[in-house]
Amino acid sequence: MKKSLKIKSFYYSLTLPTSKMGVQILTHAGKILFVAIALLLNITAVKGLPSYARQTGMSCSACHFSFPELNSFGRQFKMNGYVLTGMSTIESKDDSTNVTRLKLLSTLPLSAMVQSSFTHIAKDVPGVQNNSVTLPQQLSVFYAGQVTPHIGTFIQMTYDGHSFGMDNVDIRYANQGRFAGKSLTYGLTLNNNPAVQDVWNTSPAWRFPSAGSDAAKTPAKSSIMENLGGQVAGLGLYALWNNLIFAEVSAYRSAQQGAANPSDTTSVGVLRGIAPYWRLALQHQWYNNYISVGTFGIAPRLYQSGITGDMNKIRDVAFDFQYEHNLPFGALTIHSSYTHENETRESSGAPSQELDFNSFKADANLYLKKGLGATVGYFKTTGTVDENVGSWTNKPDSDGYIAQLEYLPWYNTKFALQYVGYNNFDGTHWNYDGKGRNASDNNTLYLVVWLNF
Repeated sequence: MKKSLKIKSFYYSLTLPTSKMGVQILTHAGKILFVAIALLLNITAVKGLPSYARQTGMSCSACHFSFPELNSFGRQFKMNGYVLTGMSTIESKDDSTNVTRLKLLSTLPLSAMVQSSFTHIAKDVPGVQNNSVTLPQQLSVFYAGQVTPHIGTFIQMTYDGHSFGMDNVDIRYANQGRFAGKSLTYGLTLNNNPAVQDVWNTSPAWRFPSAGSDAAKTPAKSSIMENLGGQVAGLGLYALWNNLIFAEVSAYRSAQQGAANPSDTTSVGVLRGIAPYWRLALQHQWYNNYISVGTFGIAPRLYQSGITGDMNKIRDVAFDFQYEHNLPFGALTIHSSYTHENETRESSGAPSQELDFNSFKADANLYLKKGLGATVGYFKTTGTVDENVGSWTNKPDSDGYIAQLEYLPWYNTKFALQYVGYNNFDGTHWNYDGKGRNASDNNTLYLVVWLNF
């Protein structure tokens, strides 16, 4: 699970059935179809949260290619509010209307996750010990599952070796109906990380790599959407029509973890007003293939310090692509995304700065049914000169590759070996910091052991 508590510098950074009987028929038919899809899908091995497996009575491989990468059924499970259950429940119905008033799982949908890792950097960082070991890198507890027949949760609390607090949260209300004679899934999401509610593995919260070293050197600048996790709270409305077109609009407000709340003069990166977030995707599945293309983005205005004064006005617009192909021996998946960020940075007594930043990411994954997997990824960032980058060029230009091998001897146990290589780092290939450090000096070998239970 990607950690969302850490935050880098913000400068870088329905026509529905109206009768009661019609609604009941649709609801029951939807549940039957939902279960039928799960049983019929030919899905390859890997793992997800054990609490969902306990709740549904299904293997983790029903929803995942490789955690946290969702397959088609996993996307449906999440969009429908995490509420599908095969376990016994405590139920109560209204005698006069026969409406379910209570439906509690017989046991709490709890699970835990622990990561331990080893990191080697090609060249020692001055003043920092190399070949570092972390235990835990992350230790998380999840409440993940049905709350009511239409409300479900993904709530993660994490200890990262330094502090314990709220991590990723997605609380959903979901329902089904019909619009223009076609199926409609619709709902609300309350979350604390833009894109954590997303069901595609191309957006910042869930894209490859799903685990990385906290000890590694990384480029100074990333998009604002990658840096808002745990710093905001948002409410959104979404809908999937005819299993083809998905749309979501959300609004975010500052709700910072580990800082003053409500925000005050000591705060940094506080939103002014509401930050709008949007998501639009077109998807299609045929035979053993699946494809989606879409766009998403966010447009926050942030105070540079405190809750008054100069601001940064930022707009991220992203485009993404995802392809999946089931093979007799496994699955092939491909993801890519491109983000363009425009920032207007105010400066008291001086003209505002106009900055551009671009980020491209792509990866291809081959997963075998025996738990073996291999992934190759590429990343590239470019942009205008930014004094906050801190290199001798002050350019955010970086590019490189990520290669990863993984092995899952059991669906809830993962061993991954990852190598990150840099061609350019913060503006140049050679001597990017002005002190003799080259881009390739930050190449990183990373080994992680990941247990879910």
